[in-house]
Amino acid sequence: MTAWVLLGWSAAGAAAVAGGALAAILIIVLRPEVTRRFPAHRPGGGWADGWGGTAVAVLGCTGAVAAAVGFRMHAVTTGPVADAARTGAVVVAEIVLTGDPRTYRSRNGGFPGERVAADAGVLAVEIAGRRHAVQVPIVVLGAGDGWQGLLPSQRLRVRGRLATADRSELVAAMLLARGRPQVLSGPHDVQRIAGALRAGLRSASDVLPPGQRGLLPGLVVGDVSRMDDKIKADFEAAGLSHLLAVSGANLAIVAGAAIALGRVSRLPLAARAVLAAAAMLAFTVVARPSPSVLRALLMGLVAALALGTGRTRDGAAALSATILLLILFDPSLARSYGFALSVCATAGILVLAPGWRDRLAVRLPSWLAEAIAVPAAAQAAVAPVLVVMSGAVSLAAMPANLLAGPAVAPATLLGFVAALVAPLHLEAASLLVRPAGVAVGWIIGVAEWAAGLPYGTVPWPGGLAGIGLLGASALVVVLVLRRPFGRWAAGALAAGALVAFLVVGPALAGWPPGRWLLVACDVGQGDALVVAAGPGRAVVVDTGLDSAGVDRCLRDLGVRQVPLIILTHPHADHVGGLAGVFRGRQVGAVAVAAGSSPATRRVSADIARYGVPERRVNVGDRWTFGPSALTVIGPVGGEPSAGLGEGSAVNNASVVVHVRWAAGSALLSGDIETEAQARLLGLGLPRADVLKVPHHGSARQDQAFLSAVGARAALISVGSDNGYGHPAPTTLSRLAWAGMRIYRTDRSGDLAVVATDDALAVLPRGKSP
Repeated sequence: MTAWVLLGWSAAGAAAVAGGALAAILIIVLRPEVTRRFPAHRPGGGWADGWGGTAVAVLGCTGAVAAAVGFRMHAVTTGPVADAARTGAVVVAEIVLTGDPRTYRSRNGGFPGERVAADAGVLAVEIAGRRHAVQVPIVVLGAGDGWQGLLPSQRLRVRGRLATADRSELVAAMLLARGRPQVLSGPHDVQRIAGALRAGLRSASDVLPPGQRGLLPGLVVGDVSRMDDKIKADFEAAGLSHLLAVSGANLAIVAGAAIALGRVSRLPLAARAVLAAAAMLAFTVVARPSPSVLRALLMGLVAALALGTGRTRDGAAALSATILLLILFDPSLARSYGFALSVCATAGILVLAPGWRDRLAVRLPSWLAEAIAVPAAAQAAVAPVLVVMSGAVSLAAMPANLLAGPAVAPATLLGFVAALVAPLHLEAASLLVRPAGVAVGWIIGVAEWAAGLPYGTVPWPGGLAGIGLLGASALVVVLVLRRPFGRWAAGALAAGALVAFLVVGPALAGWPPGRWLLVACDVGQGDALVVAAGPGRAVVVDTGLDSAGVDRCLRDLGVRQVPLIILTHPHADHVGGLAGVFRGRQVGAVAVAAGSSPATRRVSADIARYGVPERRVNVGDRWTFGPSALTVIGPVGGEPSAGLGEGSAVNNASVVVHVRWAAGSALLSGDIETEAQARLLGLGLPRADVLKVPHHGSARQDQAFLSAVGARAALISVGSDNGYGHPAPTTLSRLAWAGMRIYRTDRSGDLAVVATDDALAVLPRGKSP
């Protein structure tokens, strides 16, 4: 708590707290009248016994943490790097990577290339021709292929601009790198070995199906570079995301296998502890000694020491000591959700699981009691943190963890051994990963099942109010379950709720609605539209930014065949989810706008990998699929007009589609801005009952265009808190002035246009938590 609070203060404030704690300790120790207020618990005891000792211990920890925060805060807020960051100076820096470069997609809607973020330490920096020797942590943001394959501990020379960073992260600056980094030295031997072992596991996993191939390295060593977006989304919804982060659980599995091996070999207790420690050290090399792995290793070694000395009941004390040491080493962990989840889960297993296991063992086999108690205790302990993080409580997490748990250990152990064997004999490693793939396939199935459960996640108040309500609810449950009648009543209610959720709920949910014709999928800040093309079939117009969102929408609609995909323009928020449409579906062709830009060529390369024909659309092209007749009315001929913003020329070249049904029509307008809207208006614009508002409701809308469409409903596909100000207040006013009722995916989730007896209606699905 001390570190959490002080990270928002200055270095001077932290120093003042440290000084105050030291002064309080001196008062307790040196003043007899104060000492008498803290009597000893045993005869002959002094101030160090009883409450006086406890007060000194608490104040000592508080002062030590405050001093650590103050020193780190002073280091990152003073000096040449921090000063240069405040002025946005261009520098040449020599850095050493302290973590793996992490790739991510740009969210600005374009295709600027691959982005990279990496933690690093600055060794020297050249500012305005003057070189400074420093040693402070920074975060590097780069782009391009030069960052691929770099390993922690490598030294690089990078040119870029410094920018200020969040002070609570305890980094001196962000370095916005320009161009490729220059490699000055190779990685250390341990990091090189780790890289080779991880690469070997990836190569051995190539014999598995794509989903299993991407998940196994993530499950074993946290390498999610090849993991499918849909599986990531399912893991998040099912409460299984913790399996993808290397933590104490991985080390516990490896150490447990080592201890079991030692027990079979009849080794003494101390020898078993040494074997467990050696196994954890070997796993740390395979998983790469990153800060999170080292934190888990430290906790595991403390537990192994307790095992070797025979004092296994001191787990809580060992956990407390480990937390203190880690906070002293890196105070920024105090505001890390990952660290909080790890600590709470470990504490739950240490404190809650044994009692729960013993109670369950009265009525259940011991192995089943432990299998239920451990994930239930961990999930209960992390629930308050999850409430603060997401404002939701996952009802699917506990059964999902219970079902997936038995497969985690064999997958982790087989993958670990395969990683060790792969550099020596790849074929043997490939044989080892096949049974691991079976276990991983089970986990993927559990995640998909849990993610699809109705009401698997329920909304809950966030912050302290949510934690208080959760605690009160837990207290009520405990009081009810203490009495036999309460247990019977709770069991009956749980059975009834299960039937309602799994049987009645889907029947009443009404999704997809009957006679749906068009659905604007809730894919965040992007467009993904689904046009009905017959039972189980649909035309997809744009695919959103990532594959998980559009795949989820199509699954919910029961779409198995896609005769045509139309990509209006090559911005990432419209084409980035292409893989999600192909996932488990037959696709006939992909239609794209004419053009030869690098972004267009990248889209063509993506389409070619799926082996389906690519078609260039022209104004006047027509298709009829089931109840829907589609006509291309834009872009009009000539060079696209460049507007005021970056990428406006590409937006104005968007494919515009008019869709007609027996009950009405819709205009799907891509991201066209005022210039293209005016040109379409000048050539004669067909009227429509429903308008997909251009460019997520940006401010660049032509009032004459909006009025000419004559729509009664406006669909805005937009992400909440998108940072662009979409939809713009002026646009909302213009749409209302044109007589349209506004529907937004950020507030209402998926939006379905359905046919009534003689007209169209819009049915919002409702935003899921």
